[in-house]
Amino acid sequence: MVQHSDAILDASFAALSDATRRGVLAQLGRGDASITELAEKFHMTLTGMKKHVGVLEQAGLVATEKVGRVRTCKLGPRRLEEEAAWLERHRQLWAARFDALDDVIEELKRKEKVDGSKNRK
Repeated sequence: MVQHSDAILDASFAALSDATRRGVLAQLGRGDASITELAEKFHMTLTGMKKHVGVLEQAGLVATEKVGRVRTCKLGPRRLEEEAAWLERHRQLWAARFDALDDVIEELKRKEKVDGSKNRK
């Protein structure tokens, strides 16, 4: 289960690491589009856009359907819940670490203030 989940996260984050692919997802969030329309929108070749769509499709973030000669893209069935949960777990971990660091800094400031008061006497 962990390996399956890790593979999904790897594929998703790899797909999301590219600005064009994030742009394609944003575009498809506004409505379905053909690969030709996406290529024109992003000023790239059909081959280049097909590669980006393929990466998004492998990650389950985009689904395509071929009708005749046109391949239409739409947002995939996955809604990034696993990715959001992973990010939230790590956000909470880092927030707790920063809170602990704030406590240490406040304690050091308090001690420094006390030591400074003692040295002035």
